[in-house]
Amino acid sequence: MWPELIRKSKEGGLDVIETYVFWNYHEPVRGQYYFQGRFDLVRFVKTVQQAGLFVHLRIGPYACAEWNYGGFPIWLHFIPGIQFRTTNTPFQNEMLRFLAKIVNIMKDENLFASQGGPIILSQVENEYGNVEWAYGIGGILYVNWAASVAVALNTTVPWVMCQQEDAPDPVINTCNGFYCDRFTPNSPSKPKMWTENYSGWFLSFGYAIPFRPVEDLAFSVARFFETGGTFQNYYMYFGGTNFGRTAGGPLVATSYDYDAPIDEYGFLRQPKWSHLRDLHVAIKLCEKQLVNSDPIYMSLGVDIEAHIYNDSSGCAAFLANIGHNLDKNVSFNGNSYALPAWSVSILPDCKNVIYNTAKILSQKTAGDPGHEPKINVEDFLALPMWKWYKEEIGSWNNNSFVKRGLLEQINTTRDTSDYLWYSISITVDEVLRANKKEAFIHVKSLGHAALLFVNKRLAGIGYGNHDEASFTIQKQITLHGGNNVVNLLSMTIGLQNYGPWFDVAGTGIFSVSLASINVIEDLSSREWTYQIGTEGESLELDKESQANNPVWTSGYILPINRSLIWYTTSFIAPDGNGPLALNLSSMGKGQAWVNGKSIGRYWSAYLSPAMGCSRQCDYRGPYDANKCLKKCGQPAQVLYHIPRSWVHPGENLIVLHEELGGDPSRITVSTRKGQYVCAHVSESDLPPVDSWKMNANVQFVDPEIRLACDRGWKFASITFASFGTPQGQCGEFSHGTCKADGVLQLVQEVCIGKESCAVPVSIQKFGDPCEGVVKSLAVEALCIV
Repeated sequence: MWPELIRKSKEGGLDVIETYVFWNYHEPVRGQYYFQGRFDLVRFVKTVQQAGLFVHLRIGPYACAEWNYGGFPIWLHFIPGIQFRTTNTPFQNEMLRFLAKIVNIMKDENLFASQGGPIILSQVENEYGNVEWAYGIGGILYVNWAASVAVALNTTVPWVMCQQEDAPDPVINTCNGFYCDRFTPNSPSKPKMWTENYSGWFLSFGYAIPFRPVEDLAFSVARFFETGGTFQNYYMYFGGTNFGRTAGGPLVATSYDYDAPIDEYGFLRQPKWSHLRDLHVAIKLCEKQLVNSDPIYMSLGVDIEAHIYNDSSGCAAFLANIGHNLDKNVSFNGNSYALPAWSVSILPDCKNVIYNTAKILSQKTAGDPGHEPKINVEDFLALPMWKWYKEEIGSWNNNSFVKRGLLEQINTTRDTSDYLWYSISITVDEVLRANKKEAFIHVKSLGHAALLFVNKRLAGIGYGNHDEASFTIQKQITLHGGNNVVNLLSMTIGLQNYGPWFDVAGTGIFSVSLASINVIEDLSSREWTYQIGTEGESLELDKESQANNPVWTSGYILPINRSLIWYTTSFIAPDGNGPLALNLSSMGKGQAWVNGKSIGRYWSAYLSPAMGCSRQCDYRGPYDANKCLKKCGQPAQVLYHIPRSWVHPGENLIVLHEELGGDPSRITVSTRKGQYVCAHVSESDLPPVDSWKMNANVQFVDPEIRLACDRGWKFASITFASFGTPQGQCGEFSHGTCKADGVLQLVQEVCIGKESCAVPVSIQKFGDPCEGVVKSLAVEALCIV
């Protein structure tokens, strides 16, 4: 998948690929390194080089990235006397050892730029400036130490520290955020760099899906280069998937799509990808002036700014309307320009506008950006031959152990499993003193979720959210005379990955009490029986080798809506090379595997708040992660990515571990078979940005519609085409009162059977159906594989 993603990134106008280096996956056991499969760092860097791009290697080793434990290996936590990310000898020794390991691997492969390789930048630490205040003098000393040891590794390329105002020379401090045009490096000798421009935001279970309008994203990029920026990176350009248990926490979802220009499945997200591609072309047309001169600022009125770059080869200018509401007409160099609110126009010759961030002229994916794209999806039902295994509640083998008091979960499981059982026996007469059988149980947890069982029956569930992981369970329960057993299954959903001292944030049950009339009994300090993991995990039911294990049960009546049950079946992969998705909307909460590989955690039963979403989102004005939301009142994620490389001809094994209860018979496997693309361009719009030539007047170049299918896909049909006054938006076009004849046939002749096509928007092509009226061309087409 890497070569294809890198190709699409390059075609989108990127020059550099940034990547983290996740310590916990490259050194899962201290001293035992892993650089294979999708963690083959050398192969990845060389693949980028083969594509003709550069690399920014963000070694860290702290990553954040909504990745489990911020990228730190869990064994680090158990080194005696260690304190993360501060002046602490055990931590510094381990960090330096890993930094040196990665740098030496890159040197041995000749991958730094001075060796002829693609790596032009390296990063040490990550966003430490956001939390440095919490570490006091230890933090200040740590920053200086980290910078000095990084430089001493002699990579011969610059080192950066992002979000680090006090980054010592020669390390470059860089900006992260939604906007960095106001950022200034801490020394005039350092370039203005932006290591993370958030293309959207990450997804958490129980939250609506955030998205960022491309008009605002393009505005932020243009403003950065307008004001002297030299290097800008999208976080993310491709977000991908947190397979397995790699998602951080708490409650970060499996999908890391991030509303990126290339979506989780590797498809281009339009118009985001194309509009940014055109922006990159426009900026590079100003490259000589941007590199050879400093910007000259000019105020053109309230909220109107110009930045001009002059050198011996010519002049380039950026005109910006930073107002949130009002479109404006401005005068610059004797010419008048229309500037929509919250937009930047780029003039590579200080005269002709070739691009405006608010005017999307590139193709779109048909459909509402606040909802779902208009696509053709083919669903394949899993084979109906389901098998299941109802696992044991509580302790299930002699690996259980007894301790007095309630244990913190991470220190107990060492993150070998999401699950820890807490079990206790209660005698009714002893606790309730009057042989009362009705009681209230009160459970407090640091996070992230828990199931309560009383005498092997599910009695309650509790869970937190990404912003507040702790929760309580308060339930009235019925106990019988004599001995009763209470079992609590505590569950982690990704270890904390951000914040001061995040590495010591605890999880698990910390208080349990039982109450009846006038009697409260604190059970927290009693003896508890503990079991790490679930029975199904110990049986390795997720493995292909266990598909025929006799513990599986089969029959005509499939048990549904059961807690703590494993299911398995198989499916025949559809033809083609495209990615697949497993639709788990009918399930509750759990984990899923395909052919023994984990496709991540799911939680379809956790719905986002019903309010807060809107069909359209105004791009104007500052963006934040709560401004533009979709899918309110729905699960954060129901589709789970199955890479095509993980499936094979014939039957493929699906295994589910369902924790709450669901209906696996309604699960489907989906693949994308068609994609509707569209565009709507007016006679008065700008021509394609790459048609601009120095000293040419763009007013004499016709605008045009350009449409393209994904590589290997072709146009099968033109579902709408109209030249005149077509109405509506992509996916909902209709003819206006003015329309030219024969437009559909002309567009069909140009596009059908091709991977891409271009159609000029002009009366020379279609005739003039209504003189004196500004006309436009609207086209919708279907691409198929």
